[in-house]
Amino acid sequence: KAVVDLATLTGAIGIALGTQAAGLFDNNADLEAALMGASAQSGERLWPMPMWEEYMEPIKGDMGEVKNSGGRGGGVSTSAKFIEHFTEGYPWAHLDIANVAWSTTERDAMTPKGATGFGVRLLVDLAESY
Repeated sequence: KAVVDLATLTGAIGIALGTQAAGLFDNNADLEAALMGASAQSGERLWPMPMWEEYMEPIKGDMGEVKNSGGRGGGVSTSAKFIEHFTEGYPWAHLDIANVAWSTTERDAMTPKGATGFGVRLLVDLAESY
C-alpha cells in the first residue's frame, strides 16, 4: 500500500525541469522504482528530486510544528517535505506536475495544447504493476 499525490504545487519545478518531466519526491525506494517503471512504460516522464532532511529546517514553525512556506531556496523540496510531514511514515510519493499539467502548444498526439492529463497513464501503469 502507498499514497501517491499529484499537484501543481510549485511553479519552481518548471525552473528546475522545464516542461520535460514532472518532479518526483518520495520516502520509499520501492515506490520510487515502481513509479520510475510506470514512467518509462507510460511515456510520462518523472525526475527524482532531493528530499534531504535539511529541507525540513526552513519550514519548522515558531507557532506550530511546521509552516507552509520555507522561502525561495530549495522551494520544490521544502514544499514536498511539508507534505511528507503529514504522511506518518507510510510509503508516499508526490508528483509536482505544475510544469507539465498545461501545454501552450501541441507537442505530439499524446500532449495536446491545453490541459495535458499528465499522470493518468502513469497511475494506470502503476496500479497494474505495484
